[in-house]
Amino acid sequence: MSAAALRAEMVETQLRRRGIVDPEVLRAFGEVPREAFVPGVTLEEVYADRPVKIGYGQTISQPYVLALMCQLLGVRSGHWALEVGAGSGYAAAILASLGAKVVALERIAPLALGARERLDDAGFSETVEVLVADGSEGCPEKAPFDRILVSAGAPSMPRTLVSELAPGGVLVAPVGPKDAQELTVVRRTPSGDRVETYGPCAFVKLVGRAGWGYDDGDDRPGGASER
Repeated sequence: MSAAALRAEMVETQLRRRGIVDPEVLRAFGEVPREAFVPGVTLEEVYADRPVKIGYGQTISQPYVLALMCQLLGVRSGHWALEVGAGSGYAAAILASLGAKVVALERIAPLALGARERLDDAGFSETVEVLVADGSEGCPEKAPFDRILVSAGAPSMPRTLVSELAPGGVLVAPVGPKDAQELTVVRRTPSGDRVETYGPCAFVKLVGRAGWGYDDGDDRPGGASER
């Protein structure tokens, strides 16, 4: 099957039939070429119903999980969005396709460089900025954000990121133990922050000062070695 046919099948079987109903999310997943962000992988692997390894101990998220996170975020045109854990750049491309201007943080410099190149090639040079940084600490110099997507699991909800939400803002993050988290949503309302959970998920750990910290084998922002 062609990439376009596999993408359409992914949208129908992995997203629509499993409860993704936001038409803008379905449109974005149908338009953004996932294969452009995972070079060296077969099309069947790219569009499979599972995460895909992208090197440096990181993955590109399962399509359904990312779609659910985007549906919960409710991204719309004009939103100012932060993504923590840019990885391949695919999630940032989806957010931009939904109409957001995006700041994407990635601690591993080679991944950030690759994401930047792929986003530029895919036409997102004007809507996505990729920075090498400890994403767990957010991006205070560009805050506040209307939407924040955290693409790695945190031991608890990082208060640094919550503090960067604009009024009416929404943050979606996996929160919990390293091997199994709960998809957690924070909504900033006039009466205070409202927290909701939406079931189990499993992400790579959020490495950083406001996440799991740094183990001996973890790379600080700006460098990495293949593992």
